Amino acid sequence: MKRHFDPVTLRMFVAVCDERNIARAAEREAIVASAISKRVAALEDSVGVSLLKRGRRGIEPTAAGEALLRHAREILSAMERVHAELREFGRGVHGSVRVFASLSALAEFLPDDVGSFLAQHRTLRVSLDERVSSEIVRGIREGAADFGVCWNAGDLAGLQMLPYRSDHLCAIVPSSHPLARRKKLAFVDTLGYDQIEILAGSIVQITLKRTAAMAGKELRQRIQVTTFDAACRNAAAGLGIAIVPRESAEPYAQALGLRILSLSDPWSVRRFLICMRSRESLSAAAGPLVDYLHERARQDGKHLP
Repeated sequence: MKRHFDPVTLRMFVAVCDERNIARAAEREAIVASAISKRVAALEDSVGVSLLKRGRRGIEPTAAGEALLRHAREILSAMERVHAELREFGRGVHGSVRVFASLSALAEFLPDDVGSFLAQHRTLRVSLDERVSSEIVRGIREGAADFGVCWNAGDLAGLQMLPYRSDHLCAIVPSSHPLARRKKLAFVDTLGYDQIEILAGSIVQITLKRTAAMAGKELRQRIQVTTFDAACRNAAAGLGIAIVPRESAEPYAQALGLRILSLSDPWSVRRFLICMRSRESLSAAAGPLVDYLHERARQDGKHLP
């Protein structure tokens, strides 16, 4: 007889893996420890493999347990999203869309486009979550997001894509910087100076490090920040050169006394894509939003060089 995983058992299994102790997991779940032990034992009997083992730091998942833990987190997260979306219907919301997007998309153009859409669809709710490109792609593939918006430089194999907008990476420096009189330069020309790292692990940072390595030069990153605002302010303070989208730097340039230097590198013009598992897989709420974003960007042709 085929058996299915029940969410209560999965939640208890996750608690044991998190706490590495059945007693602490039982306290967290407000249940007696023996009940958790019985559920885990029944789970192991059902799948025919051991899922937990005693380790140096307490109870640890086996290799099979690690696989189950990963899927259990995804299942429980998906169920939470289902409950949250259904609750929205009781508040008059007739659909919910979750979008994973890069920092650049959220800082530059996506909020305005989504806001324009919601002005016409007031019973919908859209959640915009900032992620680096690898997390965006994984979230789409695993169903954590309805669709994503990211730079086309990432690994997007297996996803359906629509062109969206673009931006232009540039270098920003204070007016007193030795490079301040330059109007355009290659990224390698900046490598003799300290740099500011923005959102570690992003494709931009990976691209910068790869470009420096190919030139046989060192990338000296003294400061780490997570927003373009912070990058501009640190650059203005003389703490390093920041590579940011021109579209994000321009509002700060005059106020902070920054010089914007265009980059000649081919990757400095970034094209963003709307990514999804497939157009057919989108919900009744997500489909119209994707169509709207794509069409709005198409009509605003200056953003799609």
